[in-house]
Formats: sequence, structure tokens, C-alpha cells
Amino acid sequence: MFLEHFRITSLAMGQIFILGALGYILVKKNILSGAGLDALSRLVIQIIFPALIFTQLLKNFSFSLYPNWWIFPLISFVITIGGLIVGFLLLKLIRLKTHKLQFLSLVGFQNSGYLPLAMVAAIFSGQELNNIFIYIFMFLLGFDLVAWSLGIYMLTYEKKAKFKLGHIFSPPVIANLATLALIALGLNKFIPQSLFKPIQMVANCTLPLALLVVGGNVALVQLKNIDYKAMSFFILGKLIILPALGIWLVLKLGLPQLFGFLIVMQLAMPSATSLSVIIRRYRRQDALVSQGVFFSHIIGLVTIPLFLGLYLSLVMLK
Repeated sequence: MFLEHFRITSLAMGQIFILGALGYILVKKNILSGAGLDALSRLVIQIIFPALIFTQLLKNFSFSLYPNWWIFPLISFVITIGGLIVGFLLLKLIRLKTHKLQFLSLVGFQNSGYLPLAMVAAIFSGQELNNIFIYIFMFLLGFDLVAWSLGIYMLTYEKKAKFKLGHIFSPPVIANLATLALIALGLNKFIPQSLFKPIQMVANCTLPLALLVVGGNVALVQLKNIDYKAMSFFILGKLIILPALGIWLVLKLGLPQLFGFLIVMQLAMPSATSLSVIIRRYRRQDALVSQGVFFSHIIGLVTIPLFLGLYLSLVMLK
């Protein structure tokens, strides 16, 4: 049973890898420049991904169907705190003297949107897919608020770091909140199909373009003076300890399968590529971030299907 689930999740990861590899090659071959990648990234973040959130929530979400929707932003906070705690304990073991906040950020903040969406789209179908899409969107409500506030603070090394509401309330967060408000007020019923359909066409481009962006960002990583000790402990914490703890906790609490899958999947994800974006934007020394983003995405090709396959097989045995 484990081998079958491992095969399914590995095939899903293979599809993600192909699209990510295409973005990687486009950047490495200078077919897509750094400026072009930045423009594509802004297009995905500001237009295409919000369009996906808008159309999926309008089609599949209602407060009566998902009365506990508010739990998912809270879970994102708990997962981030858990990652930071594991990172802090590992720092005590390796006694890292410099760049501690970069190490903590790598362990605490995962690729919580694009990769999980692509993963579930390749594994699930029908109502299960609709449900877990909603779970991920609600999860991102909390995660984006923390990642673009606490994440920026940790990576800029400044007590007086200047935050902008545009960073915290990013277009995906605004799309989530605005669409939920439309649904709560019943205004979603008045949106004509002539408007909804073209937005949906834009939304359908999200996953392939998002994975191109992820692969392109990995291609921009500069691997110099690799701290192998720090990277080894980081990989241990991020890709082994956290998903293992997630499986144990989900099974211990007896959570529903799809709900548990979301938690284990988020804990198994590699570090957020947005950490590299923050480092570049604020022109900080990139001592560990690029290394962590690169190695966690490469090694995650094996560990992600391993832990997701293990979780699914254990759930089936219960």
C-alpha cells in the first residue's frame, strides 16, 4: 500500500518537477531574464493567483459548507511557530554563531501556495480537490500575513524594519478577504458569467506559470561557500523532523484524512522561494537563504512523496 501511494505522490512531484525544470532552464539559458522573471512573478502574484482564489471561492465556498474556515489561518500560525521552535532547537545543537535568523526563516517558512496547489491538483479530483483548494486558500490567509511581516523582519536584521501594508496585505490576501466579503454579503450572486468566465480563463494559467516562476527563482540561487553543517541540520529539521512530527500529531489527534493531508503536506514543503525575493529586495547578505531554498527543493523531490505516501498508507490502515 505504501509503494502505491509513494508512486502516486512521486508522479505528482514529477509533474511539478517538469514545469519547475522548464522555468529553471529558461532562466539558466537566458531565454527568460531576471527582469522578465520578476515581471512574470508580479503577474502571477498580483493578477493570476488572485483570479484563481476569486473564481474557486465563488464556485465552491460558502460559510454554511465551511463553518470552521477560520481554523485554517490559525493552523498556519501554529505550523510557522512549530517550524521556528524546531529551528531554534537545532540552532542549539549546531551552535551557529552567525545568520541565525536566516536559518530560522528557512525552517519556519515553507512554499505554502504554489507547490501544494500543484501537488493536490495532480493527486485529487472532484469534490476532494475543491475542498482542499479551499483549505489551502484559507491557510494562505494566515501564512501570507506572517511571512510578509515577521519574515521580512527576521531577514532584514533591523529592529526598525519598514513594513508596507502592500507587503502584508498582498494581492492574494486581498482577493481572499474581498471574495469572502462578497459571499458574506450575497453579492456573489450578481456577478455575471460574462465577467466570471474571462477571469476563470486567467485563473487557469496559475499553476503552470507559478511553477515556472518557482523554477526560475531556484535558477537565480547563488551557491557559494556552502555551509554543509548548517544545511545538513536545516534539511533534517525542515524535510524530516517537521513532516514526521506532523504525521504523528495528525494520527494522534485522529484528524480527518483531507485535513490531515493539508497539515502534513505543508510541513513537508521546502523553504519558501519568497525568502530569496525578500533578501534580494532588501539587499541583505545572502549567507544561507539561497542555499536552503535550492537544497530543500532538490531533496524535497524525494522526501515530499515519501512522507505524503507514508501518511496516506497509514491513514488507510486505520
